[in-house]
Amino acid sequence: MTTLTVVMIGGLVVVISLLVIRLSADGPSLPAEITLPAGTTAQAVTFGTGWIAVVTTENQILILDPESHSLRQTIDIK
Repeated sequence: MTTLTVVMIGGLVVVISLLVIRLSADGPSLPAEITLPAGTTAQAVTFGTGWIAVVTTENQILILDPESHSLRQTIDIK
């Protein structure tokens, strides 16, 4: 009975340690602010490798450069 308790406590410590290590890993670096074209209101934002996508209330997807925040592409949602 004692051995089983020790093994269970050890397993619990390992699981908690792995969760802490995994969840504390660096995530994506988010910019402090994103400059949108005038009159545009963001509804949702997502980040990819080398791009930022902003869904607007005007039913458009704006693809922005993460470095300069310049507009790369506009996609109309029909």
